Amino acid sequence: MNHIIVYIDDADYAGQVLSGTLGAPAEDMHWTLVACAPRMTQRVSKWASHGSREKWRAKWASRLFADMSPLLGRGTGEVRQVVAREPLPELTTQLQEQHGAARIIDARKPKAPEQSRGVAGNWRVPGLLSALLAFSFVVFE
Repeated sequence: MNHIIVYIDDADYAGQVLSGTLGAPAEDMHWTLVACAPRMTQRVSKWASHGSREKWRAKWASRLFADMSPLLGRGTGEVRQVVAREPLPELTTQLQEQHGAARIIDARKPKAPEQSRGVAGNWRVPGLLSALLAFSFVVFE
């Protein structure tokens, strides 16, 4: 039986990656879909309880798995769904210990490169400082 571990965070992007990588799924494939939820900012985690964060993560993952089910097709073997709650290397080790050697596919959507240009060309100026500079140009003209 072929065992494949797939890291996903966006169903559309994962579908593109899987169709380009695998082609048509075989009947005897054993899939482990690992949902990698977006990180919560420090401000959100400060005000949301652990239970509400876990509830949100579970709801997000169930929608993602529902979107992925048509992409895998019918009768493609066993599909196991896991929500990542720990670093991926540790989770991968655990999954391989449980199910044996597996092919690992990272089908997570790449993050957009951060804009490095700020208000003044290549210099990044914090918001309050840029507001003070703008105000000083207006006042002293």
